[in-house]
Amino acid sequence: MQKFSSDVEAAKTLADSYHKLKTEIARVIIGQDEVVRLVLTGVFCQGHSLLIGVPGLAKTLLVSTLSQTLHLSFKRIQFTPDLMPSDITGTEVIYHDQASGMREFRFLKGPIFANMILADEINRTPPKTQAAMLEAMQERKVTVGGTDYKLPEPFFVLATQNPIEQEGTYPLPEAQLDRFMFMILVDYPSASEELQIMKLATGVGGEKPVAVLTEQEILNLQQVVRRMPVAEHVYAYAEKLVRVTRPKTGEALDFCKKWLTWGAGPRAGLNLILAAKARAMLNGQFYVSCDDVAAMALPIFRHRLVPNFSAQSEGVTSDDITRKILEAVPKDEKLK
Repeated sequence: MQKFSSDVEAAKTLADSYHKLKTEIARVIIGQDEVVRLVLTGVFCQGHSLLIGVPGLAKTLLVSTLSQTLHLSFKRIQFTPDLMPSDITGTEVIYHDQASGMREFRFLKGPIFANMILADEINRTPPKTQAAMLEAMQERKVTVGGTDYKLPEPFFVLATQNPIEQEGTYPLPEAQLDRFMFMILVDYPSASEELQIMKLATGVGGEKPVAVLTEQEILNLQQVVRRMPVAEHVYAYAEKLVRVTRPKTGEALDFCKKWLTWGAGPRAGLNLILAAKARAMLNGQFYVSCDDVAAMALPIFRHRLVPNFSAQSEGVTSDDITRKILEAVPKDEKLK
């Protein structure tokens, strides 16, 4: 286990490890640099991420590769309409001891008991099963038969949704979407990247990534991220970004009142600061700037701003509204 003499040394280690992780992931995943950056940012913030993309964009491969580079246990849960909560959390079974003849209940752990979980097509299972998954994400424990079972640390959920096939799906409610730190859009690769993918995937097995960080090192670095200081004006900027989105308040911007049904809640502000801290450290900075906060706004606001009918009829998305907010709120405004 690596020990750090100071937080400055730990910050340098985190920045170096980030570059090594990107190099190892690139052995398997071609392109998707922004997706990789956001997923790793979520890891060091102890946050869960929701990946949105059409089939075949290597979302599953990315998560399994990431678990290898971080030396973490990995489980994939394929969500289906008949999946039950106990299929995820585990269940109690009757154990019969042949020697003593005694019978007792024993808990068999489900696939949720791993460091990194891929919740594949989480919107394809009924709300009851979704709720069991999301409760485990929030509480980081499972309760069965009145007994709490703590999930392993570190613990991350990377869930996927298919945006083009909506028949037989159960969309996640906004309150449950809020449990995810990021909503990450996974787009098609560029022409040159797609050519590389074809060559790599149709040839003999390529290189395998090697582990860069251990479980304990990840836990230590997560604490270092939380200890990173933030200036008051950066807190004020993040607060302003969140508060101007709420259409029923006097602080809301005019276009937010026009286009939004609901704005971002307090969890958005918490995530903005935490993600900005991680982004700064991954970039080798020892301070958090308003630019770091602004850079994290899109994936954090994307699933927290609820456009109304007027916005939908004009083709305005939550990303469009977030970009206008970033243009409207000054970064250098003096504190009152």
